[in-house]
Amino acid sequence: MLELTCLNDGGENVANIKSAKKRIKVGARQASENVPVRGSMRTALKKIAKDTNNEELVKDAIKKIDKAASKGIIKKNTAARKKSRLMKKVNSK
Repeated sequence: MLELTCLNDGGENVANIKSAKKRIKVGARQASENVPVRGSMRTALKKIAKDTNNEELVKDAIKKIDKAASKGIIKKNTAARKKSRLMKKVNSK
């Protein structure tokens, strides 16, 4: 699990309020849930870089980009830019 905490120089939590401590935990959990989605998107894009002729890889990469955008892991315009560059690369070969 990804550990995200607000630390001061001593190394302990800065948060004293119960709700703030909970938000630190919730934020860490949410960040760790984003990791596999972002990682699978990056992996799909790297596979395309090696083999641009495979249509299934292209469809899979676009699907993973859209999934990351719908979950808010990447912004809508970032997803559009990634898909545009991907299709430009595929169509050039």
